[in-house]
Amino acid sequence: MLNILLGYLGLGLVLILGGIGSVIGTTIAGNAAEGALKIKPEGSGNYLVLSALPATQGIYGFVAFFLMLSKMTSDPQGNGMIVFVIGTCVGLVCLLSAIRQAQVCANGIVGISQGHNVFTNTLIYAALPEFYAILGLVGALMV
Repeated sequence: MLNILLGYLGLGLVLILGGIGSVIGTTIAGNAAEGALKIKPEGSGNYLVLSALPATQGIYGFVAFFLMLSKMTSDPQGNGMIVFVIGTCVGLVCLLSAIRQAQVCANGIVGISQGHNVFTNTLIYAALPEFYAILGLVGALMV
């Protein structure tokens, strides 16, 4: 019974932590974009793209949730602990990845608003924290 409870807790954590990371991340970058619009409104397209990047971690959490849900429904007693551990780990990676990615994006948004041509470089730097969220998702696929 404890394994079943832990398994469903793991399912909830991967979904919730990935979503919370995306919410926090998009608001960090969105706040920077809102301030940047006051300085350089013509950069709004770039600000929008950079503000939306941290939303992907919530998608990874959602995909991992569905992958692990099938594992839980196939053998809830046997897979509960595995789903809990994987769900917790992937959820935490998505949470932290979204927050750190948003900080990179926010700095890029500020740079663009100050007249620097840093959009492409910011996308490259922002892809680095995202890579670890993707690795977490791939790890969930492999289990």
